[in-house]
Amino acid sequence: MKVGVPSEIKPNEHRVGLTPTAVREYVERGHEVAVQAGAGTGAGYSDDAYVRAGASIAADAETIFAASKLIVKVKEPQPAEWARLNQDHILFTYLHLAPDPDQADGLLASGCAAIAYETVTDAAGGLPLLAPMSEVAGRIAVFSAGETLLKHNGGMGLLISGVPGVPPARVCVLGGGVVGANAARMAAGLGAEVVVVERSIPRMRQLDDMFLGRILTRYSTLDAVEEEVLKADVVIGAVLTPGASAPKLVRREHLKQMKTGSVLVDVSIDQGGCFETSRPTTHAEPTYVVDGVVHYCVANMPGAAPRTSSEALVHATLPFGLALADRGLQALRENPHLAKGLNVLKGVVTHPAVAEALGKDFVDPFGVWAKR
Repeated sequence: MKVGVPSEIKPNEHRVGLTPTAVREYVERGHEVAVQAGAGTGAGYSDDAYVRAGASIAADAETIFAASKLIVKVKEPQPAEWARLNQDHILFTYLHLAPDPDQADGLLASGCAAIAYETVTDAAGGLPLLAPMSEVAGRIAVFSAGETLLKHNGGMGLLISGVPGVPPARVCVLGGGVVGANAARMAAGLGAEVVVVERSIPRMRQLDDMFLGRILTRYSTLDAVEEEVLKADVVIGAVLTPGASAPKLVRREHLKQMKTGSVLVDVSIDQGGCFETSRPTTHAEPTYVVDGVVHYCVANMPGAAPRTSSEALVHATLPFGLALADRGLQALRENPHLAKGLNVLKGVVTHPAVAEALGKDFVDPFGVWAKR
């Protein structure tokens, strides 16, 4: 199969869909890989490295899309990319369609098969292609929160770790999944006081064992969320409903009761955000203030560490990408977990949560949702 890797064009996005190491794996399987000139530069991969791995270098994205059947990206396609897709394309990337009806309409109009990393599942019910970026984002969220707390960045002027005789910051993590666990790990490691608010009792037991009692856990109720948010110096939103928009856990009225200069970090912003006042920001302008509370809502946090993020992502996506290159859409019939990553096919929505969020009709072409 002809595989294309275009440059990412979302602002401040320097990750790349395939590393040279991954390209070599595709080429060894007999596939042709074309990489757009400069696509890997931001992550530290030269065009020469791709050529040594067996790829050809294309001058522009138009050439990549025109010559390739499987398009491997990182972030959701932008409007210029929707226009280049057609019914012969298989798009393999993050999509986050639920809060983005314009993108959904663009993909539906193209007729392509769009497979979202974030909804591919595994036998344990996890999201293996979302996990590596969730790990990175959870860790970056704490570093970013610590920076944002500093006075010159708009925060209250609090050192997240404290010093002897002065208490550290109190960090509330909403959600104890992959993002939440990694955020808690980093915050606790820096010396912060950490509480994780979570709905799963078994998961809270796991976190308690994992951190040896170093963090607090609370069962997620309206009262618990409100109490912890109002006590916190930093709130990290780390909730996820696969394929659907994130629930709004922190409402506008809460902000007036929070500490002036406290920080909200919304890692769920790709799925619409879990704070009512969230809106996507960029690494160039990462924060804004509402009612005295600083919001950090960068929609591609892992893009700040493109070398680490690209390698971690490719390690997870490679087996699935190779299966698509080897067998095309037949790979979805053979692997129901990969099939659950399919969000759009031939102009229809094929993921139930995405369809519900967008108010679209749902089609189950491979019968993977029939026994949910």
